Amino acid sequence: MTDQIMASAAAAYAKATQGMDVTPPTGAVNGGDNEFSDLLKAAVQEATAVAYKGERASIAAAAGKADVNEVITAMAEAEVTLQAVTTVRDKVISAYQEIIKMPI
Repeated sequence: MTDQIMASAAAAYAKATQGMDVTPPTGAVNGGDNEFSDLLKAAVQEATAVAYKGERASIAAAAGKADVNEVITAMAEAEVTLQAVTTVRDKVISAYQEIIKMPI
């Protein structure tokens, strides 16, 4: 469901900006040819990688093969990343709802 909302929000954004001169702020987009959906996909993949790293550290700690400091650091990083992803998701949903409310 969230994937559908994100895809719909990206499509609505693309449709709303079609024909407009929309220039991202300097440094906002690295290659200049990335789309909003590509940026979201990259952020989700990075968040998934951070969460996976935290899980691996937890498993290694349970097996007695990891330093406690490394585990705590990995889990804190995963928690902060999850909070950031949740915030971005909430903002995307809010933006999508605002776009839906716009008169045509």
